[in-house]
Amino acid sequence: MECQTLKMVNDLEEHVIEGNGIQIHYVTKGEGPAVVMCHGFPESWYSWRHQIDSLAEAGYQAVAMSMRGYGKTSAPQAIDAYDINHLVGDVVVVANHLNQGPVVVAGHDWGAPVAWFAALMRPDLFRAVACLSVPYTGPIGALPEGIDLNGLMAQAAGPDRDYYRLFFQEPGKAEADLEADIYKTMRGFLYAISGDALRNGDISEPFDGHFPAGQAMTDQLVSPDELPSWLTQEDLHFYVEEITRTGFRGGLNWYRNINRLPAITAPFLGATIEQPSFYMGGSTDLIAGNTPEAISAMQQALGDLRHCEIIEGAGHWLQQECASEVSSAMMAFLEGLN
Repeated sequence: MECQTLKMVNDLEEHVIEGNGIQIHYVTKGEGPAVVMCHGFPESWYSWRHQIDSLAEAGYQAVAMSMRGYGKTSAPQAIDAYDINHLVGDVVVVANHLNQGPVVVAGHDWGAPVAWFAALMRPDLFRAVACLSVPYTGPIGALPEGIDLNGLMAQAAGPDRDYYRLFFQEPGKAEADLEADIYKTMRGFLYAISGDALRNGDISEPFDGHFPAGQAMTDQLVSPDELPSWLTQEDLHFYVEEITRTGFRGGLNWYRNINRLPAITAPFLGATIEQPSFYMGGSTDLIAGNTPEAISAMQQALGDLRHCEIIEGAGHWLQQECASEVSSAMMAFLEGLN
């Protein structure tokens, strides 16, 4: 399926509200039932720009958050201020502020686990959930003493490989690497794990996050001679300006809380998401667990998965690479909720 690029959004309303101990920024467009969208790393509310327009035109209120550590939302200093409880809590603040009753929550990349767990933890507040690129993985319970998720990831990588989530763990190390040339980093991130990089022959196989030990994350990034059709110079400039102002620290701190995830979600062990759910991924996207095995496990776990689709040839930045396809599928899902 060929991906189409849609027009840029306009006529946005910006909001900054106080809640959960921070200031939270989000943009809205349109009137009607709300859809609250959560972005991932290293992005912005702007990654949902095409869906904002589509939702507003279809009679919904599009709500795209600047997540904790990004954009005009606060970036607390403490690393533990970015655990899953805080991230879900921020979405709860926005949903309550909308004062609509239960809303739909959507997420991409790191925003997907936030949306999944928001739906799991607060079914009274989130009536449906739609996620991209990261399948649902339910609570696994606290791990035995001496075992943590980082250790398991290191074991899977082996002695000769690093893994991007492990490379991000040491405060300051990843920041220095990624911020040495923010323009090059953002251009490389957005291209290297897109479907275009594989299609154009700039990489020989999809990047799954592993790379040779001793190398840096930016050594893995590939910059194109020309930007792909879904990413304009204006788009890239927006991302670069946002990260130049905030740095990468806030977003990296999400990864530095991975080890805390099992214990925090342990009270929900055995529960699942019963609300209507939606999933889309790209066939070349392996960076965040978008594997056939994970998708099969998700299909078994979710109580009411109404849409599950993998777009052939698409990469990680699904709602930008395949804006029309994602928007159309989301609209059909939302219409089915009425």
